[in-house]
Amino acid sequence: MLKPLGDRIIVKVQEEEEQTVGGIVLASNAKEKPQTGEIVAVGEGALNDKGDRIKPSVAKGDKVLFDKYAGSEVRYDDQKYLVLHEKDIMAIVE
Repeated sequence: MLKPLGDRIIVKVQEEEEQTVGGIVLASNAKEKPQTGEIVAVGEGALNDKGDRIKPSVAKGDKVLFDKYAGSEVRYDDQKYLVLHEKDIMAIVE
């Protein structure tokens, strides 16, 4: 598995539905970019000015809501993941 560095987090993005409530099938370019996913790996945390680690406020397994265009998409073992910074996460979904 991928191991993120610093304050980076790896998220398995939740795929959006391909149909609307009315049953219309959407083309892939018409779907909105997903904003939710499950954390699969968390880095050690960012360094502050004194060189001390700041522990991340999220953990593996958390379901999160993140900025729409945050991070970088990567493919690993035929799975799509999003690598983003902790600051790009807006909320934990409970």
